[in-house]
Amino acid sequence: MSNTRRSKRVHPGWYFGGFVLAVPAAAALTVLLWPQLFGLQRVFPFAQAVSFRMVATLSLVFALVILGLLLVPSRRLRGLLAAGTVVVAVATIASGAVVLSRGVNAVLAPTGADGSVRVLAWNTLGNEPGSPTIADLALEYRADVVMLPETTQDMGLEIAGLMKAEGRPMWVLSNTGAPGYRAAETTLLVSVELGEYELNESLGDTEKLATVIAEPVSGDGPTLIATHPIAPVHREMAVWNRDLEWLSTVCRGDTIIAGDFNATLDHLAGLADADVPGAQLGACRDAALDAGAASVGTWPSGRAPLVGTPIDHVMYTSQWEVTGFEVIARGELDGSDHRPVFAELSLTTNHE
Repeated sequence: MSNTRRSKRVHPGWYFGGFVLAVPAAAALTVLLWPQLFGLQRVFPFAQAVSFRMVATLSLVFALVILGLLLVPSRRLRGLLAAGTVVVAVATIASGAVVLSRGVNAVLAPTGADGSVRVLAWNTLGNEPGSPTIADLALEYRADVVMLPETTQDMGLEIAGLMKAEGRPMWVLSNTGAPGYRAAETTLLVSVELGEYELNESLGDTEKLATVIAEPVSGDGPTLIATHPIAPVHREMAVWNRDLEWLSTVCRGDTIIAGDFNATLDHLAGLADADVPGAQLGACRDAALDAGAASVGTWPSGRAPLVGTPIDHVMYTSQWEVTGFEVIARGELDGSDHRPVFAELSLTTNHE
């Protein structure tokens, strides 16, 4: 009997080997899932790896199931894989907690509060949905501000004409990073009810894809910024970093900024004003995070929202608070690879 018991023991070397394997696995998962701990959130390839946090979490769940199945038949495998399984389990729980804490609720019904500003942002993939679709969506959501990366001025004028015909006249302001290239142009529509707005080109711009900065002529009202930083592909990482850093400098004062940031909240780590509670970029808060929807993906539109990446944002300074929010996911809006994002922003109770 004693010989049988001895034969079933697992040699300590298997546990040691498992520990040796678990240490680099823990280090790798930490760097991939929380690159901001090491200042790598905007460094290739870590920026790309952390973009799809829900996909990473689901992949960890799958890995945990496989490890669990491997542990059953063999004591030696249990010795070898036990520590690694614990590492994967901890990483799964921690990453899942981040997803849930940021929120998976795609809709916060707007209150219709007096004095609110209703913002619609949509990267249109170079005008692809067409002016009737964009105008109908803006009218449906009663948008006061429509921020449209990859949308030309001509398309903006068409949209404004359709909205005016429905009793919703809009100012149209555009900027382009490369004339003749639709994807480099950004257009901003502002309801005439908010007063006249004009371009401010003195603050700079994103380098290759355009950002529109508009300020009220009367000086009464928020600065409106429709933005489109470059995507973080390998050859453009330096430009992407500079774009985001520049945006952190203009998100100040009384500002509403929206568009395709090509960045998740993980990427924005370190770009917030430390003196502004709750800020994510400069002095700006993120509407999706405040609405409990910051884990809902906006790109690509062909994927289910919870497995996409949330790179389209509406942000605002402390004069405002979010009282409505939606990542708009509908089949008839498939003309673009991005989902539109809507936010209702209301003046805070302590605003003078």
